[in-house]
Amino acid sequence: MAFNFGTPSGTSGTAAATAAPAGGFGGFGTTSTTAGSAFSFSTPANTGTTALGGLFSQPTQAPAQSNQLINTASALSAPTLLGDERDAILAKWNQLQAFWGTGKGYFNNNIPPVEFTLENPFCRFKAVGYSCMPNNKDEDGLVVLVFNKKETDIRSQQQQLVESLHKVLGGNQTLTVNVEGIKTLPDDQTEVVIYVVERSPNGTSRRVPATTLYAHFEQANIKTQLQQLGVTLSMTRTELSPAQIKQLLQNPPAGVDPIIWEQAKVDNPDSEKLIPVPMVGFKELLRRLKVQDQMTKQHQTRLDIISEDIGELQKNQTTTMAKIAQYKRKLMDLSHRTLQVLIKQEIQRKSGYAIQADEEQLRVQLDTIQGELNAPTQFKGRLNELMSQIRMQNHFGAVKSEERYYIDADLLREIKQHLKQQQEGLSHLISIIKDDLEDIKLVEHGLNETIHIRGGVFS
Repeated sequence: MAFNFGTPSGTSGTAAATAAPAGGFGGFGTTSTTAGSAFSFSTPANTGTTALGGLFSQPTQAPAQSNQLINTASALSAPTLLGDERDAILAKWNQLQAFWGTGKGYFNNNIPPVEFTLENPFCRFKAVGYSCMPNNKDEDGLVVLVFNKKETDIRSQQQQLVESLHKVLGGNQTLTVNVEGIKTLPDDQTEVVIYVVERSPNGTSRRVPATTLYAHFEQANIKTQLQQLGVTLSMTRTELSPAQIKQLLQNPPAGVDPIIWEQAKVDNPDSEKLIPVPMVGFKELLRRLKVQDQMTKQHQTRLDIISEDIGELQKNQTTTMAKIAQYKRKLMDLSHRTLQVLIKQEIQRKSGYAIQADEEQLRVQLDTIQGELNAPTQFKGRLNELMSQIRMQNHFGAVKSEERYYIDADLLREIKQHLKQQQEGLSHLISIIKDDLEDIKLVEHGLNETIHIRGGVFS
């Protein structure tokens, strides 16, 4: 009889492929339902017990599991199919298939071969990752629908999609379908999160619970209608209860070593928000890689938007700073004008009165300042000296124009910056001096008028 070693089964790996949903929270949210007759949100049909995910399901028949382990051990260590040294080669081949997670392990002529799947405990292509736990309540009514369409197509036909889903719900006028969010998934798929609002005759409204809405979508006829709309997967987005989390963490998934599972729980970076999830086979690893790449692109898009917003804010800040500087200059001008008005008002108020001691002291101080400004060794003299040096340098450069000198670029930049600061300081100083001179002239003019008026009175 011809014998074929380890011909891969057409259904190998199917359990791993179907156990992990295409959503972001793989392995959870699968609910077993019983088909109901008429659908009513007010009296939800019995949806049965929520399963905790195919990836975490445990065998319930202990004898069958024991026989399976014995047969697997025989296929890997001591096959008795041929009765000679070829059985050792067959054992190694079975081990290779078990490590790979696919194929059939022949070990005895009277016993069917062992089916090696990705869930067998000897499969090497396994890892444990972490997924975010949803934090939505059942009362929020959020249900995820995965469409086999691009996000652009979903957004362009969002209104038609809402109307189609409303028809799926029976076209009840008291029900309103709302879209919570739309997100791109790998392989040109799109995740649409919806919730349904039910209005009662007395005018109040409430969201239909997520489990009730999901149970309706899982009915055979409704599921067919959703598939015609392009829906490939539906699941609730509700948080896990503490009892569910405890059960998931205490029981290692099928095919995962308990020691690895315990280590994954210890290494959990955030046990309040993340839960360990097994990754079995390359298909699951590729799916998570695509999801991560998709999320990275979304984060980059969001960062680009934030960067544009920051650039716009910086432009607004520059404009605001320019306006502030303009208002400061305007305030300074108004302050000078106010001072001039106060001076004239004070002159009129003091007209006819003798010069007081504080006014005489102020006049002496102003004369002193004027003398310092006009002194040869003070500011005016220094300005004249600087101007003379500049003229001499220009003249010296004109005479010896044929000689060329080279200065380091950094040094030249520092010199320019220093001269610019000096020029700005001198300009500011000159402006202050001019303003002070105008103020002094106004004061002197006021004093002369006062003396003239007093002289007329005494004469």
